[in-house]
Amino acid sequence: MTVAYIPPWVVLHIPHDSIVIPNSVRNQFLLSDDELNIEIMRMTDHFTRALFAEPESEAIVVCAPVSRLVVDVERFPEDTQEPMAARGMGAIYEVTSHGLPLRRKLSIEERKAAMRDWYAPHHDRLEVAVTSILDRFDRCLVIDCHSFPGKPLPYENADPFQERPDICIGSDQFHTPKELEFAFVEAFSSNGWQVEVNKPFSGSLVPASRYCADSRVTSLMVEINRDLYLDPFTFKPNLKFLQVSAAIKKSCSLAIKTFAKAKNSFGEIEVDSSIGSKIKSQKSLRI
Repeated sequence: MTVAYIPPWVVLHIPHDSIVIPNSVRNQFLLSDDELNIEIMRMTDHFTRALFAEPESEAIVVCAPVSRLVVDVERFPEDTQEPMAARGMGAIYEVTSHGLPLRRKLSIEERKAAMRDWYAPHHDRLEVAVTSILDRFDRCLVIDCHSFPGKPLPYENADPFQERPDICIGSDQFHTPKELEFAFVEAFSSNGWQVEVNKPFSGSLVPASRYCADSRVTSLMVEINRDLYLDPFTFKPNLKFLQVSAAIKKSCSLAIKTFAKAKNSFGEIEVDSSIGSKIKSQKSLRI
């Protein structure tokens, strides 16, 4: 099988692949072991590292070390900044995907410990990865790698009867040039997959220090419908997993090549600089 080439100026950001709940925080959760395992299965972006990251690739992979139920590294650190905090799902989740109590109320010190031990180091790794790539190549593309369930979970507040696409491409007004968005839509559509932009999820993560401040950093989110590759009952890879995984890697590789060629290796990216002074968040809403 031909290896899908991802260049060394790409970061694959994989925030929701982990199923790890450290023993040190297990007593914070109100669910039984079986209930907690079910919730982990519902909320995890299963096997996204295997879907996106080619072992032989030169891309830098930044993965969250713990489950998003411990701390969600894609949320804003403060609840006052995070829209999902109003639903009890800020950086520290208080409720389950079905709106039931997930965790006891944490002390100020417990919350600080979670952010210190897992949230901050993850974002430090992302910052270092992006900075090192910019130093070497004067450009960096962050691909925010996710998956989503074929049917919406209750916390999403989405129409359960609305058909979901196979692939969702998330874009950012400042960091996602239209040429980049188009290249990814075309590449994934070539597999016969239905592709939507910013539906059912939107936005793409960029390191906070670069957000709306450094146009050399481009970013795009790719969301894979789990029905393509996952058994919905066992949460294990289905029979098409290897085929789908290869197609995802190939699509990303093709899209990157197409965009780089169209923009003369990122030499003339145009962004809306007028919004840079108005927005200080690091990502649009992604639930």
